Amino acid sequence: MSAQSFRYESDALPTETVDVAVIGGGPAGLNGALILARSRRSVVVIDSGAPRNTPATAMHGFIVLDGTPPAEILERGRRQVRRYGGRIVFGQVAAAEPAAPADNGDLRFAITLADGRTVTARRVLVATGLRDVLPEVPGLAEHWGQSVVHCPYCHGWEVRDEPIGILATGPASVHHAWLFRQLTDDLVYFTRGTVLDPETRVRFAARDIRVVETDVKEVVNDDDGALAGVRLADGTIVARRVLAVATRLEARAEGLEGLDLPMEDLPGNLGRRFASGMAGTTEVPGVWVAGNATDPMAQVGAAAAAGALAGAHINTDLAQADTAAALAAAQQAAR
Repeated sequence: MSAQSFRYESDALPTETVDVAVIGGGPAGLNGALILARSRRSVVVIDSGAPRNTPATAMHGFIVLDGTPPAEILERGRRQVRRYGGRIVFGQVAAAEPAAPADNGDLRFAITLADGRTVTARRVLVATGLRDVLPEVPGLAEHWGQSVVHCPYCHGWEVRDEPIGILATGPASVHHAWLFRQLTDDLVYFTRGTVLDPETRVRFAARDIRVVETDVKEVVNDDDGALAGVRLADGTIVARRVLAVATRLEARAEGLEGLDLPMEDLPGNLGRRFASGMAGTTEVPGVWVAGNATDPMAQVGAAAAAGALAGAHINTDLAQADTAAALAAAQQAAR
């Protein structure tokens, strides 16, 4: 399943070397760019226009902005970054790699977009987010972000008291069941071939969570096209209005292979992320990563905060590089 692409007014890609190129225009990327732009750093945000939460009508769980449409949050974020001189460029990164260092030895990175445009940056912040990979159940994807949900904190209130089904994908689905049981008294757990240990079965029974072992064949709709339930392999239809599924979380890494950023598997076969340390640092000098690309469980507020922290860390690194270059130039002039 791929997110729909949303176009908007794009700034011109700078021809001069910029301090920072931010790859990804979601909450993490925009907040990192905001911190950098307010520090008078030249920054360009390269945004593919395919946010993870495209199907959602509102963002929840972030104080003050709760209930705001995701597109509105991003539009406001772009406007705020531009207010401080940052540039927002609509485009898909096709390649990003280290370039020849500057004359003073400072780092450089070359970034090429799919349409052939290029930009050179001293530092890079990767905030590409992630891709939710749904299980291959016919009819499931068409309801994604509406009646098919993954996060009880993002969507839970909106689906409260509905008949909910958990489509198990692995051990994380048991955790899902506890959280969604808080939201409804009518919860069915479809094992889909996964194993439930005896203790979990006893706990499910104590919480009135019904377990269905027969495999799920497809999602079925009512006459109006709304989700009505699932058809099992034996033909039985189990009525449900909402399905919760723990997706596989894959960091968006397309076009970034040249940076050679280390990646690592998430526990429980949940997916893959970019490995990072404090403030989004990576093993690649000059490259930081923030948001869902490295912290798949982060909601909007946490992703934005991580972007701000990474932006501040990058600004500090640039300040040290600027000072070293100034000192070297002064010493050279004194000779």
